[in-house]
Amino acid sequence: MKVLIIEDDTGLNRGISYALEQEGYEMLNAWTLQEGETLFGKEKPDAVILDLNLPDGDGIAFCERIRQMPGEGADTAVLMLTARDLETDEIMGLTSGADDYMTKPFSLAVLKVRLRNILQRKSAAQGAEPGERSLVSGDIVLDLKTFRASAGGEELDLSMTEFRLLQYFMEHKNQALLKEQILQRIWDGDGNFVEENTLSVNISRLRKKLGKDRIRTIQGIGYLWEEA
Repeated sequence: MKVLIIEDDTGLNRGISYALEQEGYEMLNAWTLQEGETLFGKEKPDAVILDLNLPDGDGIAFCERIRQMPGEGADTAVLMLTARDLETDEIMGLTSGADDYMTKPFSLAVLKVRLRNILQRKSAAQGAEPGERSLVSGDIVLDLKTFRASAGGEELDLSMTEFRLLQYFMEHKNQALLKEQILQRIWDGDGNFVEENTLSVNISRLRKKLGKDRIRTIQGIGYLWEEA
């Protein structure tokens, strides 16, 4: 999932980006409205985290322009940020088309949950047919439209990285996957260096959440998802 953040506070912009990158989101950064509009038109992000007050323009006006765009504009999730704790600002933000609104300072953990919830609602609202875009392996079910995962009917609380990792395994069930393949697919698509330990840590977390050892380690090679 691609997320554009338009925030002129450098520390906050980078802090949010880092936190969301750890969840598996691809981040796009802009510090002015002009930069944000350019990136939005070029990259077509799935979500925009938008500051209400920017040095060169109004976040509310930009949100309204997004909603007037055909296609991607209506489907883009918008989470608005502001330093002003005024009810009128919140009302203006939401009526401009924002999906949610957060007042600074805020918890990054809460922001991550709110963003995930918005994206899930957006995906569900697009109306996938029953069984469309889902993966099933034994009692594990992944809904690729709403980014929800369940095991034995119980919903799993997965980060975006864990979801993508599980999706990759289930798309290649009963196939040995090299560590290099997985790192390239999940983390290193842009050619950035990623430590191998990153993979083992996420595999460990995923195993704990699944409640069973579906992911088999193949010594010296990589991992294999065994169909139950």
